[in-house]
Amino acid sequence: MKNEKNFESLEKVKSRMKVEQSLFELNGERVTGASSHNNQRVTELISDSRRVTPGSAFFALPGMRTDGTKYIQEALERGAKTIVTQDPSLEVPNSVAKICVEDARRTLAKFAKRYYGNPDEHLDLIGVTGTNGKTTVTTLTRHLLEDSGRPVGLIGTVRYHLGDREIPSFRTTPESTDLYSLLRNMVVGGCSEAVMEVSSHGIHQSRVSGLRLGVTVFLNLTRDHLDYHETMEHYFNEKRKIFNGVNGKLPKVAVINGDCIYGKRLMNELPPQVQILSFGMEEGNDFRARNIDLQENGTNFILDAPSGTHVVASPMLGRFNVMNLMASLAVIHSLGRSVSDTLRKVRAFAGVDGRMETVDCSETYKVVVDYAHTPDALRNALSMLRECTPGKLHVVFGCGGDRDRGKRMEMTRVACAGADTVWATSDNPRTESQQNIFKDMRRGMSKGAEVYFIEDRRRAISSALDEAKDGDCVLIAGKGHETFQEVQYTAIPFDDRKVADELLQAKSLAR
Repeated sequence: MKNEKNFESLEKVKSRMKVEQSLFELNGERVTGASSHNNQRVTELISDSRRVTPGSAFFALPGMRTDGTKYIQEALERGAKTIVTQDPSLEVPNSVAKICVEDARRTLAKFAKRYYGNPDEHLDLIGVTGTNGKTTVTTLTRHLLEDSGRPVGLIGTVRYHLGDREIPSFRTTPESTDLYSLLRNMVVGGCSEAVMEVSSHGIHQSRVSGLRLGVTVFLNLTRDHLDYHETMEHYFNEKRKIFNGVNGKLPKVAVINGDCIYGKRLMNELPPQVQILSFGMEEGNDFRARNIDLQENGTNFILDAPSGTHVVASPMLGRFNVMNLMASLAVIHSLGRSVSDTLRKVRAFAGVDGRMETVDCSETYKVVVDYAHTPDALRNALSMLRECTPGKLHVVFGCGGDRDRGKRMEMTRVACAGADTVWATSDNPRTESQQNIFKDMRRGMSKGAEVYFIEDRRRAISSALDEAKDGDCVLIAGKGHETFQEVQYTAIPFDDRKVADELLQAKSLAR
């Protein structure tokens, strides 16, 4: 177990963070400038020009939609005294230090780790990656680890737990400056363990470069983010980096989905010094679920594990949550905890915001909100609800704008195959026309499927609720915990759970 002993105060670390000393941490990066500014103190590490304060080092990071070099002037006007850039031709005032590097993102990660006192070295840190299930597994793992009164840190899509306080999440995997700041706050807040979601974007953009992860978890890999990664192979290659040492130190333990074809590849490619714990429903996995009994309010199954055979009663619904639970239990085992003792805590798990979250209502049908926004996640959600729904299954879903267009057809195909009635609507159209998105979605329609295209998401939800009868279930998919819609660079307040609740109350009063 790690602890905060000998952990320097942030002010002490800052006082030593001068340009000359910082350069020694670059480990081979190409550096120019700064020779006359060796004693210049760095007060903050900033990659957003709007957050620059006097004395800051501003990192001009490259991006897909914009470039940090466009904001250097603003950073200078706000008082930046060091500029880190990949552009050797950039000119800055004589009073400002310029550091020219090959890779500004990796350099930022190296600086940030040292600037915040290497907080990852003071934590048993667990990194969870995969297309679907990251938020559930990290939240569940944190719940299972908090058994001795000592807080456990969490960095995820919904919120960040810092030990002594909780704050809303602003990014699944934060930029490295924010990430190391959060980890430092965890150590100061009394955490010795932390769990975090690691996104493929975060890996590719070096937000977690050099991060020390003792345990890494691979949940699955299905189609998503191909607008960014282009191919599944590229997508897999990014995920693989936190397991094979490309991103930093090798993990001690890798927990891997042994039923996933990409998981099987990953297990075959890891060096022998990484201990592998596999989980799944197929024979040969270290953690294997069998005799699964899916019920309307939970799931029971037999778990075969290195610690023996256990009878598991879980409040979580569906087969995919059996997989999520096994991943968490494998992490518990990897940390030397008792799986048998931990299983007592599973029943008390309250779930995750926006993940198979039931909207309370007085109706004779069920309304569920879920974050499912990939074909595989939607398929899993519909399959789970089908098994516990005596009546018809209705689904409301959409596809995001300015993202992977090929996914839209597949999402519609999954919806048509899994639900009796489909309500296609908006889901963060961003700058793209909703009709263009609908055009792509229509290509996945099955012959004879009952599909309604309604641009207004509130009206689509209302129409689905109007259609529901006794014993039916309405799944509102895609946004889960999110409380906004992204339209033309504007975040418009919209919460599926609140909207559904308001509509249900209005329908009840209208009777």
